[in-house]
Amino acid sequence: MIKSMTGFGRCENSDAYRRITVEIKSVNHRYFDVNVRMPRKLNFFDTAIRALLKQYVERGKVDVFLTYEELSGHDIAVTYNHALAAEYLSYMREMVSSFGLADDISVSTLSRCPEVFSMEEHPLDEEEIWTLLERTLRAALDQFVEGRLREGERLKQDLEAKLQKMLLEVDKIEARAPEILAEYRSRLETKVQELLGDVQMDESRLSAEVVIFADKICTDEETVRLRAHIHSMLDTLESGGGIGRKLDFIAQEMNREANTILSKANDLETSNIAIELKTEIEKVREQIQNIE
Repeated sequence: MIKSMTGFGRCENSDAYRRITVEIKSVNHRYFDVNVRMPRKLNFFDTAIRALLKQYVERGKVDVFLTYEELSGHDIAVTYNHALAAEYLSYMREMVSSFGLADDISVSTLSRCPEVFSMEEHPLDEEEIWTLLERTLRAALDQFVEGRLREGERLKQDLEAKLQKMLLEVDKIEARAPEILAEYRSRLETKVQELLGDVQMDESRLSAEVVIFADKICTDEETVRLRAHIHSMLDTLESGGGIGRKLDFIAQEMNREANTILSKANDLETSNIAIELKTEIEKVREQIQNIE
C-alpha cells in the first residue's frame, strides 16, 4: 500500500501521576523533516522520539506536539530551611531586646520570611515517563499512519484512472499516424496534378517525399517509451511502499516524451492529443507530490 504525506494522529494517556497528550500532523516535503514541540523538562527524550518516528515515516514534514501534565504534584516538595529560620528568629529577638518591642514573634511570622519554605522539584523518573510517552506516541502514530494509508489509497485510485486515460490518448496518436501519412500523400498528389496537369507523376519520387515526411513526424519511439513509462508507473503503484521519488522520476520521463510528440506533431488532431497528454501528466505529477 502507498501512503499520502498528509496525515493526523492524536492520543492521550495517563497514569496515577501524570497525563501525556501527543498530536502528530504532516504535510508534503521532499525529505524527512521533523519538528518536535514539548516541555523543556522532557527535552532529553528528543532523540528517542525522532528515532521512533523514523519507524513509521519515511518522508514528509512532520510536526509533533507533546503536552505533559502532573496530576498528583508528587514531583514537587516543600522544603524547610531550619538554619535560616533560626537565624531569622535570632535577629528578631535581638530587635526585641534592642528596641524594647513586644515579643509577638509567631510561626506565621517566621514562615513568611524569604526562603524559609521553598518548592523543590524531584528529579523525573525517565524510565517511567518514557514508558507512558512511548505508548502514547505509538498509539498516535498508528492513527496517523492509518490516515495516511487511507489517503494513499485514494491517491492510487485517482492516479490509476489518469494513467488509463493516458493510455487511451497514446492509442489515438498511434491510430492517427497512418491517417496523417495517407492525407499527406493525397494532398501531395493533388498539388502535383495541379502543377503538371496531364503529365505522368514520378511515383518513386512521390513515395520518397512521403517517406521523408513520415520520418520527420514519426513518433513511434516516443509512444512506445511513453506507454512503457505508464505501465511502469502502474506497476510501481501496485508495489507500494515509499515510492514517491520513483514516481516523480517516471513522470519527468513521461513529460519528456509528450514534449517530443508535440514538437513533431504536424497535425492539429495529434497536437490536441499531445496537449491533453501533457495536461494529464501535469495532474499526475501534482498528485505524486502527495505520496511518501
